[in-house]
Amino acid sequence: MADERQRRIARTTRRLAGAAALMFGFGFAMVPLYNVLCQVAGLNGKSTTLRDASTNPSRSSPAEGREVTVEFVANTNTDLPWDFKPRVDRMRVRVGQTAEAVYVAHNRATQEITGQAIPSVAPGLAAKHFHKFECFCFTEQTLAAGEQKDMKVRFRIDPDLSSDVHTLTLSYTFFDLHKAPVDAHAGHEAAGG
Repeated sequence: MADERQRRIARTTRRLAGAAALMFGFGFAMVPLYNVLCQVAGLNGKSTTLRDASTNPSRSSPAEGREVTVEFVANTNTDLPWDFKPRVDRMRVRVGQTAEAVYVAHNRATQEITGQAIPSVAPGLAAKHFHKFECFCFTEQTLAAGEQKDMKVRFRIDPDLSSDVHTLTLSYTFFDLHKAPVDAHAGHEAAGG
């Protein structure tokens, strides 16, 4: 009876150790799986759905005077009582020239709130060709109770942008800085600040 009990305990211990090893392996594999998902879906500034100019120059040589459409998207985290939107939803931008867009933020709260905007550019491979020179996302933004503020972003799209890309989306999500998730700033850095 004692031998049978020890065998059961040993078998259960092996199964638990195996389950723990599988869970650890799954958790360890989540990071590369997440990165692959982001690359395929074009999330967080990563994408492999388009090819880089260096790997396929015949499809990626930009034309002189080429224009692309830039779409502007604005979001706020649910904890932030702000209205936030772009002045225009989209504009045509000449590749290689500086352009400017304006977003409007309005604090609906009865107290001052400091927020931080996290940018994202899609498609992800195009993010390295989207250069922001002036952006409200570079600094914390404090709005007094009821205050409304125009927030500018000056940018340039690199002429090396693949000719396959006709539309870029510049998206910002504002977080209450005091309630921001821990990984919000990591996303900001991944998107090129």
